[in-house]
Amino acid sequence: MMKATQKLHAMGQSIWLDNITRGLLTSGTLRRYIQEFSVTGLTSNPTIFDHAIKNSHDYDDAIRKKLKEGKSGEALFFELALEDLSQAADLFRPVHDQTNGVDGWVSLEVSPLLANDTTGTIAAAKELHTRAHRPNLFIKIPGTRAGLSAIEEAIFVGVPINVTLLFSREQYVAAAEAYLRGIERRIAAGLKPDVFSVASMFISRWDVAAMEKTPDALRDHLGIAIAKRTYKAYRGLLDSRRWQRLLNSGAQPQRLLWASTGTKDPSASDVLYVKSLAAPFTVNTMPEDTLKALADHGELSGVLPDDGGDCEGTLAKITTAGIDIDALALQLQIEGAASFVKSWNELMECIVSKSEALKTPQT
Repeated sequence: MMKATQKLHAMGQSIWLDNITRGLLTSGTLRRYIQEFSVTGLTSNPTIFDHAIKNSHDYDDAIRKKLKEGKSGEALFFELALEDLSQAADLFRPVHDQTNGVDGWVSLEVSPLLANDTTGTIAAAKELHTRAHRPNLFIKIPGTRAGLSAIEEAIFVGVPINVTLLFSREQYVAAAEAYLRGIERRIAAGLKPDVFSVASMFISRWDVAAMEKTPDALRDHLGIAIAKRTYKAYRGLLDSRRWQRLLNSGAQPQRLLWASTGTKDPSASDVLYVKSLAAPFTVNTMPEDTLKALADHGELSGVLPDDGGDCEGTLAKITTAGIDIDALALQLQIEGAASFVKSWNELMECIVSKSEALKTPQT
């Protein structure tokens, strides 16, 4: 019998793992997920690396070696991350080649400390992508107001981008338009327009943030309604004349990606967001526990409606309950950016403390 993971893949949605550790690579677990759970890509973030480095000895030898080479802090971290992601990219390379670059991607985030530095973000994105020597590495840039010009410029110079930290239809459309402008500038400059991108919408954080005010009947419905509203805009954009012109020039559509799809509410299904957000030509990047739950006992319930279905009715009821959706979208993005900085600082502290511990002669 087909697992739900296989069914989801057959429906046209890419399943990516929202995790990377050296142990996943060396143990063969990631390879097994590819073979058994139809996983075709992965995403990473500073929190994931912080936990991986802090909670295992898998990186100790590599850190010792880099310390002897005079590496430290951020430079040392990016070497570790690029080693892991290069290995993962190689595992996904057959999928990447088979799909002509549509799938088979891994993602690495630029330092969130560059959030308000467009020039610094572009320089970091170019450098990291070049250093990886892998065509299937996305560089993650937040889709904040400050990040939009960096996204446009990075696409223009040919760096594949995973736009992260999107929470609403409006934030998604702004990020998609930044991508479009980058592609249009490439075409105008006589450059090939096939620079790939995904736009990552964060889902479960909506329901966590609104839990106190949400009526019981609408509990855990807000994130899915926002996703449906955004999916309608996504489909509309893909069908627009502006996009049709670019497709005619050889451009690749930016795919919509569902992120933050692990269930946070203990009273809800552990595959709530996965079964509710099935849709062709999208990606769902899911935590390891969610992936395993989907493979073990997940059931799918059809695909997202192109027109957003009942999303506006649901959102109207939630607004009536006293939740300002536009204000909450902005708040979630601001808090998300602050949380990225916090995670980054914790990761740097972890690198420093590990480095100090490993410098100490072993007895």
